[in-house]
Parts: sequence; structure tokens; C-alpha cells
Amino acid sequence: MKEKNIYIKLLPLMLAFFAMGFVDLVGIATNYVKADFSLSETEANIFPSMVFFWFLIFSVPTGMLMNKIGRRKTVIISLAVTSLALLLPFVSYSYATMLVSFSLLGIGNTLMQVSLNPLLSNIVTGDKLASTLTFGQFVKAIASFLAPIIAAWAAASLGDWKFLFPIFMVVAILATLLLSMTSISETDEEGESSTFAQCFALLGNKVILLSFIGIMCHVGIDVGTNVTAPKILMERLGMTLDAAGYATSVYFLFRTIGCFTGAFVLARFSAKKFFIMSVALMVLAIIGLFMFHNLTMIYICIALIGLGNSNIFPIILSQALLYMPDKKNEVSGLMIMGLFGGTVFPLLMGLMTDLLSSQTGALLILAIGILYLVLMSFKLKEKAL
Repeated sequence: MKEKNIYIKLLPLMLAFFAMGFVDLVGIATNYVKADFSLSETEANIFPSMVFFWFLIFSVPTGMLMNKIGRRKTVIISLAVTSLALLLPFVSYSYATMLVSFSLLGIGNTLMQVSLNPLLSNIVTGDKLASTLTFGQFVKAIASFLAPIIAAWAAASLGDWKFLFPIFMVVAILATLLLSMTSISETDEEGESSTFAQCFALLGNKVILLSFIGIMCHVGIDVGTNVTAPKILMERLGMTLDAAGYATSVYFLFRTIGCFTGAFVLARFSAKKFFIMSVALMVLAIIGLFMFHNLTMIYICIALIGLGNSNIFPIILSQALLYMPDKKNEVSGLMIMGLFGGTVFPLLMGLMTDLLSSQTGALLILAIGILYLVLMSFKLKEKAL
């Protein structure tokens, strides 16, 4: 009976994880908006940057907000903001409203990323937390995977790609209603709510700092691979963008497979050993990307990065939350702030590519991120986070 009760409580949370994946529609939406308004690359790139920017600004304040109103209410607010973000483009479609919509999408996603993970830890505890977080990431990945498919279907069948927004909005509203009706017992944070200074002071702890930089590298590798994979094929094999674009699909497909299988593997095996195996796959892949000029081998390397990087986030996050159980809200806020790595890495990759006039420059930045995770795996061996 207790297990059945847990599954009932997990349903709205998994719907919320699905809604968390809506942020990834920014990629396909940016391409459509760019074409609809004849934007330059710089103007179009403002949209994804608007999403990632809010992770830097709102992550820590969200941790503080959770101390005041609780995790469940914070997730409900995040879903409401996400719903509003998805409503705007369908009501009024202009460059300005899309900027507002994407900003709200980023703010809502920041609130959700920070609050949903520790809320889940109130239902699932101990060794099962990492595997459940990984399953949540798999559910999130399904939404990310479906976004371009739904947009293409809506454009072809309904005559307007923007039907993507109300379709996703229905799910967000459903998740809001179900979570509002679900009672979840939350563990109280010890002491008074932390200030900004106290939140950032947690970075003075070596384990928390290690985890924070690890999250930055994970997201940087994720976004960087998505951006760079097609460019490598275009540079080395002379492929068109349409043909090379499948490289991103390969990455995302194997990342989704990795999330799904990881949920079961982590339920049975040590998170530390699985982390080391995951990083080893990425090391092999990055070496291959420096060496190979063959389409099949490049695809295999991209797939290996997808598999290897798929479970890094939940492992680091769950270990950090378990390391400081009395500061889960603040730790979660800091870890999610690390998603800002999705802005930093592509910028550095672009600079290095221009400097070397080759995508080898971008691969060097990816290699640095993977090298950090290698070093982190040694730390994980020495003692549990």
C-alpha cells in the first residue's frame, strides 16, 4: 500500500519532469522564429541565451524561496510560469513577445530545476534517489525529443508550427493541477533561511565546489556537442547542414537511451562506478572525434558522448544533496546555477574555433570539460560525496 502511495505521488512529479523538458524546444523554435522574422544569427541567438541567463540569476534565490514557501509550492509556481510562457506565442506572435516568452520559459525552468529535485528526495530516499532522478531525466528527455517532431507535424498537418506551444501547455497545466492536489510531507530545513552570502559560502566546501564545476562541465558538454556535431561533419566530410543535422539527433537519441537504462543500472550498481564508466565512454569518444574523418566512426563517437553524458547530472546532483541533507534547497540552487555552463562552453568553443579556423578548437574545450570529469571520478573513488 505504501509503495502504491509513492507511485501516486510520483505521477505529478514525473509530469513536471516532462514539463521541464519544454525548455529544449528553444532550439527548434529559434530556427522557425529566425525564418519568420528574417533575423540575423546574432538576433536569433538571443533566444537561447535568454533561457540560460536566468539559471545564473534565479537559481540561488529559488533555493531561498523554497525555505519560505516549501518545495511543492515552488514547483507549482514554476509550472504556472511555464504555462504562461507557452501561452504567449499563440496569443501574440512578435519578436518582442517571443523574447518575453523565452525569458519566462527560462525563469520557470530555473524554478523547476531547483525545486523539483529536492522535492523528489522527500518521496524517494537513499540509494534509490539517483536512479529515480535519472528516470526523471529520461522523462524530461522524451519532451526534448518530441519538440521538433511535434513542431514539424504541426507545420505540415495544422499549418502552423506554433501549435507546439498549446500542446505542451496542456501538459503543464495538467501537471500543475495534479501537483496541487497531491500532499507531500516535506522535511524542514534546519535553522533560518539562508542569505545569498550563506548560499555562495557553500562553494567553500570542496565537495560542493567539485560538484558545481562538474555540473557546469556536464551541461557544457551537452550543449556544446549539440552545437558542434553537425559542424564537424560539414567541415570534414563536406556535408550540407540538412544532412549533418542528423548528428544532433544521434546524440539526443543515445542520451535518451542512456537516461532510460541508467535508471535501472543505478538502482543496482554503485553510482561511483557507473560515473567512472560513463566518463570513460566520453574519453574514448573525444579521442575518436580528434582522429576520425569517417561518417560512421564520427556518429559512433557522438553516440558514445550521448550515452556517457546522460547520467552525469543525476549522479552529481543526488550525491551533493545527500552530502548536505540539511541544506538541500541551497545545494540544489547552486547545482542548478551550474547549468549556466550551457552558455559558457559554446562561447569558448566559438572563440577557439575562430582562433584555429577549425572545429578542433571546439573539441579542445569539450576535452577540457571531459578531463575535469575524469579528475572528479578519482575524487569520487576516495570518498563518497
